[in-house]
Amino acid sequence: MHQIYLTRYWAVPLILLSQTACWDDSSAETTTATSAATSAGAAKKAETISDEEIFTAAGFTQSNGAWSKCGDPGTVSYEPGDIVDRGDFNGDGLPDAVVVEYGTYCFGMTGSGYTLVSRKADGAWIIVDERPGILRFLNTRGKDGWPDIEVGGPGFCFPVIGWNGTSYETVRWEYEGKACQKPY
Repeated sequence: MHQIYLTRYWAVPLILLSQTACWDDSSAETTTATSAATSAGAAKKAETISDEEIFTAAGFTQSNGAWSKCGDPGTVSYEPGDIVDRGDFNGDGLPDAVVVEYGTYCFGMTGSGYTLVSRKADGAWIIVDERPGILRFLNTRGKDGWPDIEVGGPGFCFPVIGWNGTSYETVRWEYEGKACQKPY
């Protein structure tokens, strides 16, 4: 999978908090491959998915030009929703996206939470997974082609969640690709 490591900094009086996250940078709109059945087989066609469609699918609302979901009252660490990755993560030919929101008020010391959304064949969007933490797709895969996800945060041993056909559930714990003991 593709990934970019990006560090966001929040300035708090006399304290500088750093939060490292892993994602792709995205533009306002992007082209995603979708499949369409033809008599000659599956053909690919490009489709433009708007930011508004993705944010709405993830349960975010827009106010003053910013998309929010968690209910932060305006703390200094808060940053509104950001679409950090778009693509076809499970190989079904339909668009998927990751939306992240930042702030310690809603997400504690992890400082961010994500919402993973997917469009189904009938055009409806669903929330596949959402939780506090820093999402990192791994090369291993669960049912229906969904990638396993390392959910990062403070510490040195993180849950890896895998898709079981209904939901993402913890399948193992690891740090830097090696097994570790659940910290609590």
